[in-house]
Amino acid sequence: MRETPTTTCPFTDRRDGGRRLAELLRDREWVEPVVLGLARGGVPVAAEVAEALDAPLGVAVARKIGAPGHPEFGIGAVTAYGPAIYDEQSVRMLGLGREELEQACEEQRAEALRRVETYQRGLEPERVEGRDLIVVDDGLATGVTATAALRALRQESPRRLILAAPVCAAQAVAGLRAEADAVVCACEPADFRAVGQWYDDFAQVTDDEVIDLLSRRWTA
Repeated sequence: MRETPTTTCPFTDRRDGGRRLAELLRDREWVEPVVLGLARGGVPVAAEVAEALDAPLGVAVARKIGAPGHPEFGIGAVTAYGPAIYDEQSVRMLGLGREELEQACEEQRAEALRRVETYQRGLEPERVEGRDLIVVDDGLATGVTATAALRALRQESPRRLILAAPVCAAQAVAGLRAEADAVVCACEPADFRAVGQWYDDFAQVTDDEVIDLLSRRWTA
């Protein structure tokens, strides 16, 4: 299911994006919703959604796998525990074999595990089985990291699995329809080039900021 965007870009910052996204989600029928922010940039957005829904806030971690020698060019993604996924078209285009990607994959898996342990700080994650699970990112460009996260989370048997973001590329939304029960975007610009172009302030989110946001919600 694809939701029709109902607001305009750009956003002041991630909190503004989260508030406007929350407007699309607040009045729906939810069953014990849980909100997970995709670390790190999705967590400030998710915090606004969780507050609006009076829902628990948690974190999901997926890491981009870059092409050998060009780490900024994402050709796959991996979570701390789930299998890696790859953009098969990009892998073929670059003439790569899976063995050539193994080192980058394991490096990113280790970083994903480090982040999970850092953010959870020994606490048990919120139970999601039988509940509505809303996964939030600050934007969807290729959708590869979101796909990895959604596939891992689907294994936890949520009642519904929703992906939501303030701004989305149309191509990413189309590809994610098979992974989520619904994809909710506040805006879907025709001239999408990068997530950051749709925020006035798109400063990098730090581990400390993620921990602070989670701690505030856990103690609210």
